[in-house]
Amino acid sequence: MSNQLSREGDLIPQIGSPSHSRLFSLDEAISLLPLVKKVTAIAITGLEPTQLRYLNLLDCDPRKRELESEYEKLVRLWMEKMARLGLLVPGLWEVNFDTGEGYLSWKYPELELAFFVEYGDPNLTRHSLTEVLYERGPCWA
Repeated sequence: MSNQLSREGDLIPQIGSPSHSRLFSLDEAISLLPLVKKVTAIAITGLEPTQLRYLNLLDCDPRKRELESEYEKLVRLWMEKMARLGLLVPGLWEVNFDTGEGYLSWKYPELELAFFVEYGDPNLTRHSLTEVLYERGPCWA
């Protein structure tokens, strides 16, 4: 059963609860990536004014705490949006699509899904997706 609805041939991502885990095929991850990239770009653009104000303050300026809080709030909002799409967030502007065998990994500003992370890898090493597909021919591909 697909985790997406279809409307006139277009795929519409289903948005769920942040607590719902989801498994992705490679095609599902590729089809969701444009939305992930757009939401991420909007979040980053929204943070730019906060970052500029923060960088223009002295370290001892008490307003820095307020800006740190605002920054954290915006990042957490992005993380919640990614979780509602069924994605895992291992780092800032980085998402993982769970395949059931590991993770398809994307980081801003990468143009496409090009990396795979093994389950249980303590270093979260990003392997070339092309090599993983060639060597293993996984069922999610």
